[in-house]
Amino acid sequence: MSSLDNPMSDLSVVGAAAGLSPNASNEPAIDLDTFLRMAVAQGVSDVHLRVGVPPVLRKDGDMLQTKMPPLTELAIQQFAKSIIPEKILPRLKNKTDFDFSFMLDNLCRFRVNLFYEMGRLGLVMRLIPLKIPTLDDLGHPPVIARFAELHKGLVLVTGPTGSGKSTTLAALLNTINTTKHKHIVTLEDPVEYIYQSEKSVVTQRQLTLDTDSFPNGIKYSLRQDPDVILIGEMRDRETMMAALHAAETGHLVLSTLHTTDSVQTINRIINAFEPYERDPIRNQLAGVLQGTISQRLVKKAEGKGRLAVAEIMVVSPAIRDYILRDEMGEIYQLLNNAEFEGARSLNHSLYWAYRNGLVNPDEALAISENPTELQQMIRGAFHGTNTY
Repeated sequence: MSSLDNPMSDLSVVGAAAGLSPNASNEPAIDLDTFLRMAVAQGVSDVHLRVGVPPVLRKDGDMLQTKMPPLTELAIQQFAKSIIPEKILPRLKNKTDFDFSFMLDNLCRFRVNLFYEMGRLGLVMRLIPLKIPTLDDLGHPPVIARFAELHKGLVLVTGPTGSGKSTTLAALLNTINTTKHKHIVTLEDPVEYIYQSEKSVVTQRQLTLDTDSFPNGIKYSLRQDPDVILIGEMRDRETMMAALHAAETGHLVLSTLHTTDSVQTINRIINAFEPYERDPIRNQLAGVLQGTISQRLVKKAEGKGRLAVAEIMVVSPAIRDYILRDEMGEIYQLLNNAEFEGARSLNHSLYWAYRNGLVNPDEALAISENPTELQQMIRGAFHGTNTY
């Protein structure tokens, strides 16, 4: 990491706008560069930096206090100035929340959220490995790889914050990259995983640097001869409308939503629109939606690392009909049949992981949306398939 060349456009300017007075003392900054290298080596997922407290790490879902000295304003300011890309620095003058990414040598990428807490600068950094894992590496069932065979439509990876959505999406996209002759366009805020064009050609565009918004990025990407479009997140109705249009016009669109299951995902998209728009949107969504992967991370039984488990919905003619008729409860019934079109409920995925010794029952029950049902399955009430 190197410092920036324009100290007059640094965080002291941003801090002054937010009511932050730089520390006038000359105390040395803590060596956060070395600290981040240690975090990478330890398999940490997130690093939290705040004034007045030591750095905090998240590992395997747990927040861990470090024994480092409390961070000073000057230490965090100096560190932030060293990692913010120079091209985006001018945009910080009028913002108190900002996302960007940076590379730590050839070791790891970080997605960074810069924010202020009581007028003082803070950073939360998500570690993004340079090597993109495969779907097999993540422990996903083979049905998910079928989404990489699609030529058009919409596939959504959903789940709460920190559930591994971006990683699963990257693994799915890189499956296409390494096996298909396609043009892939990604629109991200910020760019996370870096793809090397293999059989496919990959074009990666970042909001604020390469395009001004997701809707405009999608609109203009359609003029760039794409086969596959990845949208980092469908945040608003305009992005959703543009994504549906892209999928409807013969492109494969991959994206994420912060929803917990397939039915909630469908309802979130439809309810983002005005009441008079919802029937046409429902029809459009029923026509283009190919599947959803609603993901969680659960601690592994051996105590090291976490396993991705998911509710998987492969959209069939029956499911399209239920979407059109707004009979969402029927979709849950189909997902509970683990052998239906490769679909499975979250409980079936958790049960499979438990039966194969990958997770402990207490951890599985803590993740489940319906722990009573899962408890019955564990006790032997479930007689369905035990394979993916």
